[in-house]
Formats: sequence, C-alpha cells, structure tokens
Amino acid sequence: MQNKVYAYWLIAILLQIFLFNNLQFHGLCQPQVYILCLLAMPIILPHWADMLIGFAVGLLMDILCNSIGVHTAACVLLMYVRKPLIAAFVQEHERLTGEISWLTVSHDAFIKYIVVLIFIHQVTVSMLTAWSFHHFGMTILQIIISAGLNIGLILGYNIIRK
Repeated sequence: MQNKVYAYWLIAILLQIFLFNNLQFHGLCQPQVYILCLLAMPIILPHWADMLIGFAVGLLMDILCNSIGVHTAACVLLMYVRKPLIAAFVQEHERLTGEISWLTVSHDAFIKYIVVLIFIHQVTVSMLTAWSFHHFGMTILQIIISAGLNIGLILGYNIIRK
C-alpha cells in the first residue's frame, strides 16, 4: 500500500513539473495538481509531521519550478490549516478511517475540504507571485480561474479513482 502512495506522489509531482508547469493559459491559470499529495495525507500524522512534509514538498516544487519560496510558503500554510479544517468539516466517525478521500467521508465534507484548502493555497501562491496590488483585479481573476481548474482536476481525479 505504501509503495502505491509513493507512486501517486511521484506521478503527481512529475505531471506538475513536466506537463502542468508548461501549460500556458494567457497567465490566467496555474494548474497545480501536486497539492493532491498534501490533501490526501493521512490524518493520523502529528501536526509537526504535516508541516514538515508540506515544507519538503513546497521546497521540492520551488527548486524544480525555479520559484523562490512561493510553493514552500503556500504548502506550509496549507498544512497548518488542514487539521483544523478537517475537524470543522469531517464528522468524528469519518475521521476514524485515518484518511480523507471521496470514498471515506461524505461528499459535502470532502468538497468543502478541497475547495477551502485549494483557495487558501491558490491565494497564497498568486499573491506571493504578484507581490503587488498593482494588478489586483487580474490577480483575483487568476485566483478564481486557477482555483476552479484545480478543484475540477482534483475532484475529477477522486471521482475517477472511485
């Protein structure tokens, strides 16, 4: 089972680096499927381990994508708010499975979980990339389009995996 999880991580990161980072949508969209690895992490890990894994994945993406700390900051923030959001959206008896997926929790809870975390991640990445409020309207449009695409890709993957 563990080898299967590592294979999914490797595939998601390779797809991000070689496919999704090279797609151009007139600067309006940044597909970031690598965060699927972080969203699907087991919930039984201690919070410090979540943060460390988020840091490692973000740093790896920063190195491979030639960005300066943007993905690291976004992934650490995502992992920081992940546990409280799981507690807010997922029922206690659903958390006993140890994982968050389309198959283990209610569909409403899973969709809320995915949408909120993807928006947090996308806002962080977009605001750190823009680093100014000069084109604030364009940045907001980019956040909405990118988050919508990422939500669609991740939900689609989970539904197909079912």
